[in-house]
Amino acid sequence: MNKEYYSTVPITVRSFLNYQSTIKNKSENTIDQYCLDLRMFLRFVSANHSGRLISNDEELDAIDITGIAPSFYQSVTLDDAYAFLSYCRNERSNKEKARARKVSCIRSFFKYLKLNNIIEDNPMINLDSPKLKKSLPKYLTVEQAQKLLMAVSGPHKERDYCIITFFLNCGMRLSELVSLDYNKIVINGDSAFVVITGKGNKERTVYLNHACIAALNAYMKVRPKDGVKASDKYALFLSNRKTRISPKTVQHIVDVYLEKAGLGSMGFSVHKLRHTAATLMYQTGEVDLLELKEILGHENLNTTQIYTHLLDSKLRAAVEANPLADFTQTHTGSDDDIKSE
Repeated sequence: MNKEYYSTVPITVRSFLNYQSTIKNKSENTIDQYCLDLRMFLRFVSANHSGRLISNDEELDAIDITGIAPSFYQSVTLDDAYAFLSYCRNERSNKEKARARKVSCIRSFFKYLKLNNIIEDNPMINLDSPKLKKSLPKYLTVEQAQKLLMAVSGPHKERDYCIITFFLNCGMRLSELVSLDYNKIVINGDSAFVVITGKGNKERTVYLNHACIAALNAYMKVRPKDGVKASDKYALFLSNRKTRISPKTVQHIVDVYLEKAGLGSMGFSVHKLRHTAATLMYQTGEVDLLELKEILGHENLNTTQIYTHLLDSKLRAAVEANPLADFTQTHTGSDDDIKSE
């Protein structure tokens, strides 16, 4: 949990965050995002109740909410929440997904307040979430993925190649990849696996195929051994400063090679590499949804279901590509004109 964020919210919010972390087993990233979302919401409501109009981020950030008393939450209304969501859309250009996350956070917080008798009634019980647009995941084709791998070069090529290979073959999340420790990877001949901790602090086993093992072996031969920070001595991927590589650095590495491979303007990103791994595995027809769910670390099958829609879309496109797709009957006679033999 980010201590800087933690110190800028009221004690009731801190208690809620502790509950989400220790009882609900939410990840550190989720806790930090809850903290930021609730801080923004309470600052906005505080300004709203005083009749103050917020015109920029600096004004909102200047509002001190650390001294908010528990009784304050009793005055928060459903209208406050909708005004906040309107502010997020119009002033901060938050998309549907970002606003939906804020709704989920606000609902959870006020449910917690009600369960702990901090408020008598929960005003957010009927808070609606923005309707999310259903879109298919964007992914690289096999040829594009190969171009990306071929583009890797430079002084850190073994490390960078291993990072991209892991993304494309294992479908790891960015946070999962940067947290890998090499001493946790088990290699037995041609097989290898590592137990990683994903969303909700849930552990799962990720198996490494031949490409991953080859890339890993090549990287470990050149991975720095001297001068590595003590706390990061087992970190698999190291930065130029010989510390555990950061998510921001990995994103930059991927963006550089996407550009170099001629794929930079096509909307691809680190997360799209995860989609690529999942899509290519599913399209082989040898991985069913339940298996893919476990590989990706999804909490429920509905999240994984999107890859079936993607395949359906591909099959539909194949049908549309049939040379007869645009052929229409021009015969204008009656059915009686058609004689049986």
